[in-house]
Amino acid sequence: MAEVAEVSRVLAIHAHPDDIEFQCAGTLALLRQRGIHVTVATMTPGDCGSAVMGPRQISTVRRQEAIEAAELLGADCFCLEFRDLSICHDNRSRRRVTEFIRRVRPDLVLTAPPVDYMSDHEMTSRLVRDACFNASIPNYRTGNSRPSNVLDTIPHLYYVDPIEGVDYYGNAVEPEFVIDISSTFSLKREMLKCHASQRDWLLKQHGIDEYLDSCERWSAARGALINAKYGEAFRQHKGHPYPSSNRLIELIP
Repeated sequence: MAEVAEVSRVLAIHAHPDDIEFQCAGTLALLRQRGIHVTVATMTPGDCGSAVMGPRQISTVRRQEAIEAAELLGADCFCLEFRDLSICHDNRSRRRVTEFIRRVRPDLVLTAPPVDYMSDHEMTSRLVRDACFNASIPNYRTGNSRPSNVLDTIPHLYYVDPIEGVDYYGNAVEPEFVIDISSTFSLKREMLKCHASQRDWLLKQHGIDEYLDSCERWSAARGALINAKYGEAFRQHKGHPYPSSNRLIELIP
């Protein structure tokens, strides 16, 4: 169990405000209960997430919603200030995300899945994967005027579920493991409620009403895989040279 104590900082980084709450907030709450420092980050402020407010106005609203949700968790909250539907996998973006990873210095990272229903999620996944690799390479320069120190090692890297557990062809994406979040689901729900601006948007854009209930149904479906009331599913990135021991399961038996 000595290895478990080495994990003191966890970063959850996804594309938009409310993605983290939907996909991994219950697990983050369990980590916080174990005294682990948690940082949550979004790539964008959700500037396209409204049919009635302009980009600047909805960004202000959604940044505040994300901060309020993180405060319920007791987590730090950041936005990398990319823009909705414009996240690209290029060198400039890789350097930007790498600098952020070096600044936060996580031992373990949760991020978007490699295959999901929209490009912003997939580009986030690729950028974070590369940044975790690049962050420990001394000669990889980010171009920041006050660069952070390189990491000592590559963090453990995990992917959350794609939305509705399917790829963009509608085929099921089977999780590697599911974490029982029954004891923290109420906090997850309260965090998601902070994102009040998204209820009307999701109804208009995606035909989804009562997104709190939708989140509960999906959490219950994943929980059923392990005979739990609620669950959150993950896959671990184990390719060379990323760490392959399942530190997340060690932390949350």
